[in-house]
Amino acid sequence: MVTLRVRPWETLGESVRGVGKRCNQDWYACQGAGSADDPLVLAVADGHGSPAYARSELGARFAVDRFAVLAAEFGRAARDPHGPGRPARLMTYARDDFPRALVRQWRAAALGHWDRHRPVADDGAPEPGDDEKLRLYGTTLIGAVLTPWLLVAWQIGDGDLAVVAHDGTLERPLAPAEEALGDETDSLCGPRAWRQVRTHWAPVFEQARLPRLVVLSTDGLSKSFASADGYPAFVEDLQGRLTADGSAGVRHLLPQWLEHAARHSGDDTTLTAALRPPEPGAGAELERKTES
Repeated sequence: MVTLRVRPWETLGESVRGVGKRCNQDWYACQGAGSADDPLVLAVADGHGSPAYARSELGARFAVDRFAVLAAEFGRAARDPHGPGRPARLMTYARDDFPRALVRQWRAAALGHWDRHRPVADDGAPEPGDDEKLRLYGTTLIGAVLTPWLLVAWQIGDGDLAVVAHDGTLERPLAPAEEALGDETDSLCGPRAWRQVRTHWAPVFEQARLPRLVVLSTDGLSKSFASADGYPAFVEDLQGRLTADGSAGVRHLLPQWLEHAARHSGDDTTLTAALRPPEPGAGAELERKTES
């Protein structure tokens, strides 16, 4: 196995409440360095928010928290993905077993919370079934894990994953073939939810071919644009600003951008992103080219 000295990815994340919402039903996580021993984990979740999903802000938090643990464990297990038969086994686990484990742990967290915080009822109503309990916590989820050799991402429901590849190409690998109508979306609270989880598997065979930028966002962002071209243009602009100014230069502006989006979409709006660190000497090379 080859051991690499990996420079930590530059990361940022922010979440703002939608206009008129009683609380922010989104949640996100951004943790890790992107090394073999400390994988980078990104996740965003969007609780459904209507009265039928009265505890969805908790469901979103449970989803992100459980995903972060599982994804970090997977990333460490995938520290050497190139051995004989190893890629196929890891891919099968990512596609089939990981979604089942995620849904199982999310359901356990939601039902456990229900048991500890039962509603007070004096009308003699029967105990609701598990499906009815879980509906209260309904949420979407997008999550990704990055190591020096691998990018894997999972999604259930709406929201956006954008990847700026090593050559600058913008991809949205988990976008559905057809957009859902209205506000309907797949959910972790749905029956056999693991079957609705979409998986993106992208091994990296050369360090120079790692993505430049990975962006996860809830649909409050993409819905804020008047045309379908608005979201890709936003990601490309974000990549340019991050490359020029670094995450520190963008971090203080991100809340303003998301608040602007939330005013237009009316929805909670959350984004987390990771920028690949420049190669040593890249800044000096860019400066020399600029001066010439």
